[in-house]
Amino acid sequence: MNSLFIREIRLKRNEIENFDEYPFNIPIIRNLTEIKFEKPVTFIVGANGSGKSTVIEALAVAIGLSAEGGTRNMSYQTVDTTSELCKHLTVVKSGIMPKWKFFLRAESFYTMANAYLGYKIDMHDCSHGEAFNRLFDGFSDNGLYLMDEPESALSPQNQMRLLTRIHSLAQNGTQFIVVTHSPILISYFDAQILNADDQLRPIRYKDTEIYELYRRFLDCPERMQHYLFED
Repeated sequence: MNSLFIREIRLKRNEIENFDEYPFNIPIIRNLTEIKFEKPVTFIVGANGSGKSTVIEALAVAIGLSAEGGTRNMSYQTVDTTSELCKHLTVVKSGIMPKWKFFLRAESFYTMANAYLGYKIDMHDCSHGEAFNRLFDGFSDNGLYLMDEPESALSPQNQMRLLTRIHSLAQNGTQFIVVTHSPILISYFDAQILNADDQLRPIRYKDTEIYELYRRFLDCPERMQHYLFED
């Protein structure tokens, strides 16, 4: 049974001087008290700008990982754009240490891959999607993996491949917390899905905007394009 290395995160609201300043003015952070993780696999979904990446970046930094991605043993930095949120989080852990911790941030993957070169595997002698697959193949049982939009370089087939990998590892003591826009990934039957609107709330797969938009578009792309292209 998975121990859920991270059980909960709490915002130290009494330390925040001004909720009108970034990042505390983002609705999901302004209204944040706690986030409880109830499953080995948690997906965070929501619109661009809703604060999903800000939250997962802060969590990564709070547990000792680089804001740009990688393991706890990798330290590098291009431009420091990390928000103050990480300094105001309490991370409630199970007390059991994961075998491996890793943060995948799609937008800084190239920088992370350079740091990874010579450390474990070369991810520059293949395509972007293949490099992601190599990385996922290196994930281990009893690990803790935070990921921000891992689908960004993956074809639908490789998103299914990642889903298979997530399932296999989740069955063997690994915890995933994933920010995503992928209807394939969030379809995972045993996932907790949190929707970012004005708060982070639990939501069912078929109630997500991601599912509904893809369903409507694929059911009748001509009708959807008619509405999209109307003056």
